[in-house]
Amino acid sequence: MPPFAAEIDLAAVRANVAELCRRAGDAAVMAVVKADGYGHGMLPSARAALAGGATWLGVAFLEEAVALRAAGIDVPILSWLSSPNTEFTSAARDSIDVSISAQWGLDRAAAAARDVGRSVRVHLKADTGLGRGGAMPEEWPALCERAAKLAADSSISIVGVWSHLAYADAPAHPTIAHQHERFEQALQVAASYGVLPIVRHLANSAATLALPQTHYDLVRPGVAVYGLSPGPEVGRAADLGLRPAMRLRGEVALAKRAPAGQGVSYGHRYVTSRETTLALVPLGYADGIPRHATNVGPVQIGGQRYTISGTVCMDQFVVDVGDLDVHAGDEVVLFGPGDNGEPTADDWAAAVGTINYEIVTRVGSRVPREYIGEVG
Repeated sequence: MPPFAAEIDLAAVRANVAELCRRAGDAAVMAVVKADGYGHGMLPSARAALAGGATWLGVAFLEEAVALRAAGIDVPILSWLSSPNTEFTSAARDSIDVSISAQWGLDRAAAAARDVGRSVRVHLKADTGLGRGGAMPEEWPALCERAAKLAADSSISIVGVWSHLAYADAPAHPTIAHQHERFEQALQVAASYGVLPIVRHLANSAATLALPQTHYDLVRPGVAVYGLSPGPEVGRAADLGLRPAMRLRGEVALAKRAPAGQGVSYGHRYVTSRETTLALVPLGYADGIPRHATNVGPVQIGGQRYTISGTVCMDQFVVDVGDLDVHAGDEVVLFGPGDNGEPTADDWAAAVGTINYEIVTRVGSRVPREYIGEVG
């Protein structure tokens, strides 16, 4: 086994989802498990989320949904990213919901329904102001009209109407009220064409936690499932009743004394100021450690916090630990829940100028996932 692992606490995932279900009130909870469960492992995370009370799953790509079906998961699954080259027959065959934002999507869904002999479950997406996926307001009536016609001949089944918020992580931002109003208008237009969805959904993690007016029939938490706050304006994870589920650890591969003036790693972007001990850690940017964590990435060794010293390499980095009595094989914690003073994903995000989502999702595939708190 490699000298590193990402420990995933599935009991934390279950508890996080249970808290999200509580906050969702009467709305159902779709746990988003895209991107290999935000780096935590798609299938174990999905099972833990369902055990915690989620009744839907969400993924980005159809292939992810197909993999969940192949593993025996039979709850509703929504896949929301496709292109004209996406093969929708698997959606019809495996009863996977797909998001549709344009006429070509309806045409592809109808063709798949004819091929398989089963209607495709569709969620029509309206762009209410994010400027990303979804039909613009001027395109929305035609999309609804066409969808209603296809539903009438059973080519598609219209399950949902949905949209996505741009500033949910800033709960007081004025765009939220504007998008909420445009979503209501989109629902009214849809109804005028006879489109009456089973579920209406708008809320992501931040909105699930902070904007109950956006909950409708279904909420779609993502990063909060894994115990991370969607943003500082929403609140700290602990204050929100969430627990981070990932702990990334490695071990010291080599510890050696070095003199003052010793350049460390490529480009000598760190130079020792005194005689000291250098600890070599075999994790690098091939494993998801940001290269721009050079001289800023926090780690814990021997119960103490240090900072990466010098350039992060593909497979390794170095830490100046001063006079710490450190030896090869000693544990190095990059981030975790913070229970024992170790850095958190939020600490890493602040250090390298990104968000906690990126810190956990970028942990590479050669880092083994070790699961604790598994279901049954």
